[in-house]
Amino acid sequence: MTPSPHHPITLIGVDEARRRVLAAFSPLPMTQVPLAEALGYVLAIDVIAGANVPAFANAAMDGFAVRAADTALATRGHPTTLRVIAEAAAGYANETPVMPGTAVRIMTGAPIPPGADAVVRFEETEEGDGGTSCLAGETVQIYASVHPGENVRPIGEDVTVGETVLVRGTRVRPAEIGVLTTLNRTRATVHRRPRVGVLATGDELVDAGEPLGPGQLRNSNAPMIAAMIRRCGGEPVALGTARDTASDLRARLAGAAGLDLLLTTGGVSVGDYDLVKQVLQAEGRIEFWEVRIKPGKPLAFGWIGETPILGLPGNPVAAAVAFEQFARPAIRVMLGDRSVAIPTVTARLEGRVENRGGRRHYVRVAVEASPEGYVARIAGRQGSGVLSTLAKSNGLLVISENLHVAENGTLLPVQMLDWDLG
Repeated sequence: MTPSPHHPITLIGVDEARRRVLAAFSPLPMTQVPLAEALGYVLAIDVIAGANVPAFANAAMDGFAVRAADTALATRGHPTTLRVIAEAAAGYANETPVMPGTAVRIMTGAPIPPGADAVVRFEETEEGDGGTSCLAGETVQIYASVHPGENVRPIGEDVTVGETVLVRGTRVRPAEIGVLTTLNRTRATVHRRPRVGVLATGDELVDAGEPLGPGQLRNSNAPMIAAMIRRCGGEPVALGTARDTASDLRARLAGAAGLDLLLTTGGVSVGDYDLVKQVLQAEGRIEFWEVRIKPGKPLAFGWIGETPILGLPGNPVAAAVAFEQFARPAIRVMLGDRSVAIPTVTARLEGRVENRGGRRHYVRVAVEASPEGYVARIAGRQGSGVLSTLAKSNGLLVISENLHVAENGTLLPVQMLDWDLG
């Protein structure tokens, strides 16, 4: 079908399309969430330590707190004998001072008692020989010297008061939750999650669990795109499937009011039924692009009212690839992420791939590490409707627009889709 003059097609590159899309987005407003719910959010403010961590010097090993000078001559052949004057356990303060010739039996994490400046590990005492524990009131033989500070965690070893520990734009992982807890935080100040609508279009689509009629197809796009939204930090909002009538499409689009982004699948190709384009143009400000990308090519972007809309291709793999290149970074921008690029490695192609047509080709590959580096094996048939190959892959090998054939052994970039999102 020749494109209507009401929606001219613009041919642009992948990078330019991404730039135009991302220019429409910015981080969403701040909110506070309990730490137990903070995983996957992005910090909206810097986190500054209000106290030293640890707040006191403590034992890094089980052993004996000593004055390092008392152990200067200790060897296994000529051990030094010290008198054990007390025991120190984690969670309790021990104010018994360590005087010359004495030691305190100490457990990992227990505060270093006054006068002590090092810890001798049990393994370097007679206890390490399998002997009985040397308790308070007894003596212990020391088999090795230690220097001041050895096996001691000093005040502020982890974090010092006033230090910027985490910066805004940091994605909250389990490690960040641990750090925030260490700093006595019970909530995290983050950017709220974007609410992203998912709208499939077409009379031919049938949801799973319903009988298929002649010429009908399973609506795999909607649940797949919803899962992709959730995986990269958004909240998917199901808007159903718009049938090929203007009234139904308008009603579905009305449900996008108040959302942060609307994703549609299908109905934006040159050969697609013109109704979808006509309604989108009538209801909003939409541009229709042909992007130099394979699989796929058609992409629509604009606004329905105050809601940005990104129209993805209808073929499942093309929709997934377009989501990764355009929707995923938009969602990460709204989350406030400092880095929205997909983690990329260089891998050696095992196989041969043709790339005619001057488009950037995203090839589904299975990437494995080898002694010589990463190896990318073609995951299977590369048709834009072959969804099973996407399930067999863990990366997208990128062949530039100017490379007509990627020969076996060529080193090429591969986007690792799961590395930073899980």
